[in-house]
Amino acid sequence: MSESNEPRKIDLAEAMRQKLQQKKQQQAAANKPGFSGNQQTKTLKSQNNKKPNNQRRRTGGS
Repeated sequence: MSESNEPRKIDLAEAMRQKLQQKKQQQAAANKPGFSGNQQTKTLKSQNNKKPNNQRRRTGGS
């Protein structure tokens, strides 16, 4: 009887629906004009740094 009143005992589908709803609400709040918009306009930089070519040192090139 008390199982239906406990919020912890829900099926997986219901839990996923709640998570999705939560995520949608957060995205909607983030897309409002009053929210700090400078984060959205910031360009993403690649985090891959070019590594030097060590072939000469490895092969003992002149």
